[in-house]
Amino acid sequence: MQTLLWILVFLGTYCFMEFMAWFTHKYIMHGFLWSLHKDHHKKDHDSWFERNDLFFIFYAIVSIGFFLLWRYNDLWIGLPIGIGIFAYGLSYFIVHDIFIHQRFKLFRNANNWYAKGVRRAHKIHHKHLEKEKGECFGMLFVPFKYFKK
Repeated sequence: MQTLLWILVFLGTYCFMEFMAWFTHKYIMHGFLWSLHKDHHKKDHDSWFERNDLFFIFYAIVSIGFFLLWRYNDLWIGLPIGIGIFAYGLSYFIVHDIFIHQRFKLFRNANNWYAKGVRRAHKIHHKHLEKEKGECFGMLFVPFKYFKK
């Protein structure tokens, strides 16, 4: 029973993180912390790192916090939550930074329906260079219309 509960908490956390990514992207990154996110839309620097990467670090710290709650406070739920946040962050990094933006030259030939839909949705998002009038703020679950030809 506890294993099933652990798995459900992990999966629930992973799915909830897609909502958190959407919410953070729409209302925080394109809101009051645009100053940290705008270099992701307008590449006005020569560095491989972007100020936008600080959001990744924030969620890594949250994940580590849940691992520490599990380890030092014997809070069992901290482990599946921490791993769920970590797994989502890893998925986000692979899809967004490696696959879409090619920060590492991998997955260049991925051309299935899901890959095309995610790429199309992200391209639509990046056509807006300013913080206003943005669309498609999700990452792994994008609207169905982007999967149509």
